[in-house]
Order: sequence, then C-alpha cells, then structure tokens
Amino acid sequence: MKIVAVTACPTGIAHTYMAAEALEAAAEEAGHEIVVETQGSAGSTPLTAEQLAEADVAIFAADVEVRDKDRFAHLPQVSVGVKKAISGGDLLVAQAEEAVKNHVPAATGAPAATPAGAKAPAGPGAASKVRAWLMTGVSHVIPFVAAGGLLIALGFALGGYQINLPDDDPLYKTILDGGFSAGSITAWGALAFGIGSAAFNFLVPVLAGYIAYAMADRPALVPGFVGGAVAVTTGAGFLGGLVAGFVAGGLVMWIKTWRVPRALAGIMPVLVIPLLSTAVVGLLMYVIVGRPIALITEGLTNWLNGLSGTNAVLLGILLGLMMCFDMGGPVNKAAYTFAVAGLSTGSEGALTIMAAVMAAGMVPPLAMALATVVRKSLFTDVERENGRAAWLLGASFISEGAIPFAAADPFRVIPSIMVGGAVTGALSMTLGATLRAPHGGIFVVPLMGNPLGFLVAVVIGTLVATALVVALKTFARRRPVQAGTSTTETVTERETVSA
Repeated sequence: MKIVAVTACPTGIAHTYMAAEALEAAAEEAGHEIVVETQGSAGSTPLTAEQLAEADVAIFAADVEVRDKDRFAHLPQVSVGVKKAISGGDLLVAQAEEAVKNHVPAATGAPAATPAGAKAPAGPGAASKVRAWLMTGVSHVIPFVAAGGLLIALGFALGGYQINLPDDDPLYKTILDGGFSAGSITAWGALAFGIGSAAFNFLVPVLAGYIAYAMADRPALVPGFVGGAVAVTTGAGFLGGLVAGFVAGGLVMWIKTWRVPRALAGIMPVLVIPLLSTAVVGLLMYVIVGRPIALITEGLTNWLNGLSGTNAVLLGILLGLMMCFDMGGPVNKAAYTFAVAGLSTGSEGALTIMAAVMAAGMVPPLAMALATVVRKSLFTDVERENGRAAWLLGASFISEGAIPFAAADPFRVIPSIMVGGAVTGALSMTLGATLRAPHGGIFVVPLMGNPLGFLVAVVIGTLVATALVVALKTFARRRPVQAGTSTTETVTERETVSA
C-alpha cells in the first residue's frame, strides 16, 4: 500500500516532525510505502502530483487546518490529532488499511459510496474544527510574538525599562528624523524596542486573518485582517481578534454557498466576497462588538495587574498543571495561548504569567532527563537515549521532549511532572519573574526580569518532578509481580532494583 500523510501542529516545531517519524516507522514495519508532508514552521515540501496519483490512502495527523486539503479528495482519509500519531502510529496505519478496504471510488462527480455494513469514516466534530481553526491562527502569530518579544526584551536590556517610545520622547524623534547614533547603546535599545513594537502591532490582525483563512480559505483573509485591525483600534485586543476571525470566516463560508450567475462566479473570490465580508465585519467590529470586548479586555488587564499573594500563587499552580498535563496538547496550548495573549497588553501581571508558563513547560523534559541519570535501571536503553535529547529540549522550552516517557508510563510520569510544574509555576509567580519573549527557554534568561527567580523555580520544580517519578517507578518495580509471590522473591527483586 502507498500512503501519503500530512503532519502539522500549532507551533510547527516538535510535534510535526515527531509525528512524521512515528508514521514512517509504523508504515515501514507494516510493509507499506509512505511519504509525509510536514507542514511545519520551516515550511514544507508539497507532495508531488505523481505521489498523490499513486497513493492509496491519506493520513492527516494535524491540530491545525491542513493546507490545500483538496489535493486528497480522491483518496480515503484518516484524520486525527498530531499526538495520536506520535503515540500510536501503528494504529493509524491499521486504520488506513481499513479505510482502503471500505473505500469505493466516486463515479464522475458523485460522492464516494460506503459499502453495505461498513462504517462511514467519522469526520472531525464541531469542537475539533473550532480548535483547529483557532490553532491555525495561533501558529501564525507565534513567529511575530517571538521576534517582537525578543526585540523588545533586547531593547530593555540595552536601554533600560524607561524606553517606551512615546511620541514626545526626544530619542524617538531623533531616530525618526534620521539622527540615529550608532555609538549609543541607548539608541540601539530604542531602535530594537521600536522594531519589536512594530512586530507586536501585527499580532491581532494576523490571528484574526488566519483563523478566517483556516475556515474559508483565501477569500476570508481580507475581512479577517481588517477585522483584527479594527479590534486593535477599538481596544478589543486579542479577544476582539478571536471574534473578528471567527465572524469573518463564518461569513465568508456562508457567502460561498450562494448560487450566483455564471457571469459573477469568476469575480466572487477576488471582488464580491472580500468587499461584502470586509464591510460587514468592519461594521460589526466598530459598531457592535468592539467596545464591549474592549471593556472585557480592560477588566482582564486590570485583574492581571492586580494579582498578588495567594491569587498569583494559585494562578501559577493552575498554569503549571496545565502546561505539564499533555505537553503540547490542547490543555498545554490553552495555557500557552492565555500567556501569549497577555503579552500584547504589556502589563506586569501578564509578563509574570508568561514567565511562569515557560518555566513550567521546561520541567517535563528536564525532569525525565535527570531521572534517567539518577536511576538508570528504571529506564530502557531507548528511554535513556531519549533522556539525553530531553536536556536540550527542556532547556529550549520544548515540552514535547517528555512525550515518549509519558506515553510509555502515563500513570506515573504525568502526575509527577504535573506536580513539578505546579511547584514551578507557583514559585515563578511568587518570586516575580517576568518575561516578554514567548519562547526560548534558558536562551532568553538574560532578557528576563528576575532571571535568578526564574531559574530557581525551574530547578526546584525539576527536582520535585524527578523525585516523584523515581519514587513511583521504584515502588511499582518493588511490588510483587503476581499474587502469592514469596517474601524471598520480593526481597530479591528489591535487591536487583537497588543495584
């Protein structure tokens, strides 16, 4: 059997390529040929027309909308989230085999039939679609946040936190008038801050535009971007961008169902749809939706700035638990999206949340890497090899480095790293670490507020998670293998584990 596959995750960094490797290994083991198109952050090499024509089935392992999905319309399809491919590539290949058996090619223009007694493949539910649309928007926002956040942080590092580029700032006016001084560190800081701020200005429009694009393709880009820009103008911010994106996408989806005269069909996607949808979305955002959402955003910002004491600790614990629950999955991404959304406000509370989220997200791979060093006997050779790679992944804030350990032993690994993440989140919030960059791990420590507090939180959380996972795994190994095991056998097993 010849399989084509597409893998894609919101960040397009780790899950995308881990899923591709898992599918390739599973297909090879089953005796099939497979070609995977990884739609990652580094771009992708599209499948060729020849590969698509020769394929028997398509597998989609994606948490965002697959680009150019129409290419696969002639094939039976299996669609799942990206994590299912990582942990169960063999099951997906088996599903693909079953899909090929049950598939009946469509007759000229007719939809494919399903054999009697065979189940029609279930498509993604409404909640899955909404999440995929949202994650598509978030995945396009992250590079802007990363570039803008790091440049702003660099600006503060060079010029101090007093740099904020107001219109009447003499330094800002000097730079705008072409009087930039290459020998002034403060001038370089102001320049970095200005460029980073410009990148941040794209966050909400890009979010709204690509949510709409995921829903209704290219005709929805214009109303999505314009709706996002209006959300910024009205002060509706990130929440307004979400609403604008979904409204624009839904409106264009509806307009595309209209039956129009043939003479109009050719200009619908380039003129009629963008014109009508942009006018309607702009009207809704300016007149009806924008101001109420702006009030909600203002309240959220005030709440974040007012967090202190117990409230801050509890929020840190919650975010730490969420970041470590599924390591790049929906719960993790919800916490991460919340933190990134706050960055656009620039409030002190939002910056402490971003630091807590990143610190907690570093704990799972670091804890598992340390555990493989502390108690090698509790892990297989493959796990110890994964542990070596997990050091760098954890240090880089790539939580997915702990997935192989969690998949192999979820009931001991996941609770352990969740406790460690909760401790880290609480400590980071308590110690007041702040962060403007949404990614980077230890590589952005010099650009943090209270970097020592951040590192202390990560180290303590990692030690807690490591101790728990080692204790739970040791306890599991020391239990008698079956009922009726003799005392002598149990002692012998304990001695072996201890050795």
